[in-house]
Order: sequence, then C-alpha cells, then structure tokens
Amino acid sequence: MSSTPHDPFYSSPFGPFYRRHTPYMVQPEYRIYEMNKRLQSRTEDSDNLWWDAFATEFFEDDATLTLSFCLEDGPKRYTIGRTLIPRYFSTVFEGGVTDLYYVLKHSKESYHNSSITVDCDQCAMVTQHGKPMFTKVCTEGRLILEFTFDDLMRIKTWHFTIRQYRELVPRSILAMHAQDPQVLDQLSKNITRMGLTNFTLNYLRLCVILEPMQELMSRHKTYNLSPRDCLKTCLFQKWQRMVAPPAEPTRQPTTKRRKRKNSTSSTSNSSAGNAANSTGSKKKTTAANLSLSSQVPGLGATPNRSLNPGRDGDPCQSTAVTPAGQFKQKR
Repeated sequence: MSSTPHDPFYSSPFGPFYRRHTPYMVQPEYRIYEMNKRLQSRTEDSDNLWWDAFATEFFEDDATLTLSFCLEDGPKRYTIGRTLIPRYFSTVFEGGVTDLYYVLKHSKESYHNSSITVDCDQCAMVTQHGKPMFTKVCTEGRLILEFTFDDLMRIKTWHFTIRQYRELVPRSILAMHAQDPQVLDQLSKNITRMGLTNFTLNYLRLCVILEPMQELMSRHKTYNLSPRDCLKTCLFQKWQRMVAPPAEPTRQPTTKRRKRKNSTSSTSNSSAGNAANSTGSKKKTTAANLSLSSQVPGLGATPNRSLNPGRDGDPCQSTAVTPAGQFKQKR
C-alpha cells in the first residue's frame, strides 16, 4: 500500500523542506481544545473534587488568573490564585450557564527557556445560558497565556482582557412571544455584565477578601491552629520581616596573585646592584674627602670651594682659601 500525502507517516520525495508540519496536537492551542472538551464533559453532579481535578490538569500549582474589564463604575481588575481558580469556573455554571468554551483566532506563540507564551488578540469566550432565558453570549477580548515548557504543558498565567460582548437571542423565541410585550421587554434586557454573570462578579469581589487570607487558611490547615492564633503568627512573622535588616550581599574572596620567580630574582638582582652602586659611590666620596683633608693640613671641615661669587654680585671679586684655613680676598 503506497503512502499518500494524507498519511501521517508520509515523507515527501522533494526533500526535508517539503515534509508535513509538526502535528498541531503538540501546540499550546491544543491544550485549550482539551480544556473545552473537559468542560463539556461536566455534569450537574460535578462536585468540588471534580473542579479541583480540572484545575490540577490544566493549571500549575502557582498559577494565577486575571480578568480585566470595564463596568459602569470604572475599570476593574481581579487576580486570583491557584486555590481559587476551581471555584471561579464553577460559578460560571452556577449562574445559569450550560456550556462554556474558548475560541482562539490568529494567536501568536513565543518560546522561551522554560515557558511558552500564547498571545491571542481575537479571543472569544462563548457561554450558552439556559436561564433566565435561552441566550448565547459572546465575550470578546485579548487572552494572554503562559504555559510551562514540559510534558504536562499547564497554564502558569491566564490574563483575559474583555473589550466587548454580545448577547444573541434566537429569532424563534422572539416570534413565539411577539404578541406579549412583557416578555419582549424582558428579552431586551441584558442577562450579563460584560459577559459575566452576577454569580461570577460577586465571587470576584469576594476574592479580593479571600486572596489575602490564603496564608491564614493554609496555616490553619497545616498546624490546626485557631483563627486568632493563625492571625497572630502571620502578623508576627510579617513584623519580623519588616524589622529584620536587609541581608548584606556576599562578597567574593579576593584571590592573591602569585609573583613570578623570574621577576622576583630580577628585582632582587637590580636592588642588590643599586645597593652596591650606592655603597661604592659613598666609599669613593669618603675616600676623596679623606685624601683631600690629609693632603692639606688645617683645612678641616671647610667646604672644598676654590672660588665663590664676589660681594654685591661683582664677578671680579673672589675669595681664595689658604692652607692655614684663612680667607683672603682677591680682586
């Protein structure tokens, strides 16, 4: 059986540059596809253990999830940690959503040493609402994901910036209630705020309080302390970190350079030669002084000068030294 271009093991006869690309299953976008499938397999009986397993499969232990959007009272930005991520996804379905999936278009990938960043400027979060009425909501924005570069390829950071949203109501429902103005008025009202349900928004507001309390909760779970004792311990440790002086940077030990033997010997030789020359010059000077004083008795310590400048700068005047040590003025 001959291989065809649709065969995954097909190799082009035109060389390595015409071989098929790497399957998209190893790309980060496939992880979003797997996450969509896992969300579709959710049932009404899915409990907290199911959501914890979902977060463990797709998010790192130190992962963070950030949502940015603008409401009527101004821009909002919420960041939650790994322990609060499972509850975030569950609140989406508790607000009347029956289906949730993400669509990425024209995303850009950048590879780093230990992570892969996916930047999608045209991301859509699609939610299907069954109550209070059948509505499809498309929330559009920019999604930036950072995956770990390993076999699990889990999400380390999730940042979704919402720009706009649309709520779509089927025409069949409008036709059914065309004669009922009250139902039409209810259908014309939005059921979400920037594509998020009230359950999700209330949970994000609550996370502002819960996120700083994660340290207290983990300490209570680990050491089985009372809430008051956990608070005292955390405050004391934080006070210690504030009072403790900053750690001094470690200094590298200075290495002593060894002197070369040749340079040492040459230096010693030159110093010895200089010392010998200075000693020889001193001996010569002493010998000259001794010979001069021995040849001229009575000269003593008189300077050995035969001519001195005359007085008042007169070059014709000079002073001569007699053998008896007396000065005689000559003109």
